[in-house]
Amino acid sequence: MEKIAAGPLLSQINIPEDLRKLNKSDLQQVCNELRQFIIDCVSVNGGHFGASLGVVELTVALHYILNTPDDQLVWDVGHQAYGHKILTGRREVFHTNRRYGGISGFPKRDESEYDAFGVGHSSTSISAALGMAIASKYQGNNDRQHVAVIGDGAMTAGLPFEALNHAGVSGTNILVVLNDNNMSIDPNVGALKEYLTDITTSPTYNKLREDVWKLLGKLPYPDFQREMAGKLGAGLKGMVSRQSNLFEALGMRYFGPIDGHNVLKLAETLKDLKDIPGPKLLHIKTVKGKGYDLAEKDQTLWHAPGTFDKVTGKINKKVTIVPEPPKYQDVFGHTILELAELNPQIMGITPAMPSGCSLKIMMDKMPDRAIDVGIAEQHAVTLSAGLATRGMKVFCNIYSSFMQRAYDMVIHDVAIQKLPVIFCLDRGGLVGDDGGTHHGAYDIAYMRVIPNMIVSAPMNESELRNLMYTAQLPENTNPFVIRYPRGQGVMPEWRTPMEKVSIGKGRKIQEGEEIAIITFGHVGNFAVNACRELLTDDLRPAHYDLRFVKPIDEAMLHEIGGRFNKIITVEDGTIVGGMGSAVLEFMNAHDYHPQIKMLGIPDRVIEHGKPEELHKECGFDAAAIANAVRELMDVTVMESMS
Repeated sequence: MEKIAAGPLLSQINIPEDLRKLNKSDLQQVCNELRQFIIDCVSVNGGHFGASLGVVELTVALHYILNTPDDQLVWDVGHQAYGHKILTGRREVFHTNRRYGGISGFPKRDESEYDAFGVGHSSTSISAALGMAIASKYQGNNDRQHVAVIGDGAMTAGLPFEALNHAGVSGTNILVVLNDNNMSIDPNVGALKEYLTDITTSPTYNKLREDVWKLLGKLPYPDFQREMAGKLGAGLKGMVSRQSNLFEALGMRYFGPIDGHNVLKLAETLKDLKDIPGPKLLHIKTVKGKGYDLAEKDQTLWHAPGTFDKVTGKINKKVTIVPEPPKYQDVFGHTILELAELNPQIMGITPAMPSGCSLKIMMDKMPDRAIDVGIAEQHAVTLSAGLATRGMKVFCNIYSSFMQRAYDMVIHDVAIQKLPVIFCLDRGGLVGDDGGTHHGAYDIAYMRVIPNMIVSAPMNESELRNLMYTAQLPENTNPFVIRYPRGQGVMPEWRTPMEKVSIGKGRKIQEGEEIAIITFGHVGNFAVNACRELLTDDLRPAHYDLRFVKPIDEAMLHEIGGRFNKIITVEDGTIVGGMGSAVLEFMNAHDYHPQIKMLGIPDRVIEHGKPEELHKECGFDAAAIANAVRELMDVTVMESMS
């Protein structure tokens, strides 16, 4: 971690109160220094990049005009909040951003009083800010401002529309800032994108709007100016745009669009809006990656590029001499294309993550059979269910932590109707730097309790291919979960012929004595390494790869229960209700009484860090598995001596 020096003005700003002491004429220099500081830090230490560069001017203007932290500022997603963190007391520790033991990459309530609401998943800001505004209204604090900053990509989810629908009739003092840059991580999709493009690119409207503002500016009555500007703006919009204003229809007073990179105009507008009561929406146009040419040109690549040379723009890549295993998501992307070429009924669905989950490989070759629905996980699941009713074999790829948002649809629309949707849960387990909001800790537990559901996890790339092949076969008529981790597998030569897997059947990886290790998914490789290490202690535990947690391999568990008095279960998921719990339930139901030690994610929120750091912290890396075997074997020795 490298600490970065700040510019002359930025170095004087420790909290927003310091920023407010500056003259307006200094704000552009503050923006320049803040943008350069973000570039310097991320280029050396890594992190999210383009989103925060795009809101530098907005961040400065908000903290200059608002009285934060008394005024409540909620950032949607959090990728865009680096500037906010730097201006609110965390500049000196910003080099620890997303590092183990350092500050979070997202706003967190327990990290700073300026972080009004913790965020990581998108689309929550308007609901949260509205709740704060209603509370302030009830408490009689009508002067407090409540601002939600939300990107246009996050607006494709259902939650913001539910919140806007309520906000428009709430009578609260809430301002929604719509940061419109036509991007989430990948380019935005859908009718809302087309609508925003229409209302921001109409040259007729924009020219008329500027003329009206100039005319009203000559009048001596400020209140009349604001009232007439609103009415005339809405009328002009209806005359020259193909559509009426959606936000006005929902009861939000609409202002904009304005240039989101003009800090003085932003500050002036925000100051005016503070004096206008009721729910309001300010529409600003920005460029993701603003101020760094390469990030502006390739916004998906530069969303989170890792470390790079800030001068040349060369992204640092790990140099390898021998072939490296692929990432699990890339194995998914290539395999679904292979399967789709063989089976014309296959379709792929993803909510706004085609690059992240590698469905883009299929989208480029088969655009009519691979669909990005935007940030809309609930819709992705029910859309998949609808497709399945017509005989389509749908691979619905959603990150494990994001699938939590669509849980009712999984139960109500898929499982109850026993529709054979194939859920590929990418990022299952501890994902690393993004921390608690993004860890896929709960999917094993929340999926295995659902009737009709098949829940599986591959130990390697070949197993992933085999499970995908099995799931799409005509004889599979059940919903089917395949969960796999973020990052690399273990097989450089991974393009193995695909074979059918017997659903509900595990594998014996290694014969052994006295103690059995049961693993589920990629962590089986940790157990392989642990068994290799234990040979030096002349210990030879048996190792079983469960492969399916539902239906569970009863024959295998009967074998284990009948042979072993010591069992260790290992999973990259919560131990509360997870695979270890399933083994315990089976052993109890069949009157086996082994000593069972469960290794996995403990019952607490795990913060950010490299996956290997977190596996060690949670006690299920190879060393921890080996130590657990030693501890149980020591107990055995003591019992035999007593």
